[in-house]
Amino acid sequence: MKYFYFFLLLFLFNSCQYFDKQVPSEKELLQKELKAINWNEVDEYPSFVDCNKMESKEERQQCFFQYLTTLIQEKISIDTLSILYPELDTIEVKVTVFSNSKMKFEPQFPKDSVAYDTIKIDSILHARLIDFPKVSPAIKRGIPVKTQFILPVIIKVE
Repeated sequence: MKYFYFFLLLFLFNSCQYFDKQVPSEKELLQKELKAINWNEVDEYPSFVDCNKMESKEERQQCFFQYLTTLIQEKISIDTLSILYPELDTIEVKVTVFSNSKMKFEPQFPKDSVAYDTIKIDSILHARLIDFPKVSPAIKRGIPVKTQFILPVIIKVE
């Protein structure tokens, strides 16, 4: 019986330390979680319907970029950019995919853009880069988010 009381006291003494531990506050837990999130990467990249059939995230990402680049090249190849600027073979286009599935295209001009009529190129691209298939926005932690990236688009294919 004496051992029973000894173990009971020992148990009670040791169990009291469980009540002394502080529970982290909601703010602390939120700050810890926010610091753990990599805000520079998305869980799922934007996607077109045809790319959703791909198995892995990397395949869907590659499909999206290839499909988008091909569409842009097709849309601007029917224009006079290559005739107006024969030395211009590639143009970088900043693509923004908003969380509501809308897309915006902005040409990024080289540092020596004084050689080009940037306003004319910009207006040609804005006129041609319309009527794209529906795109699904990028996803971060289950929420649609805005993404931006720069695509090099080949104007002249020889």
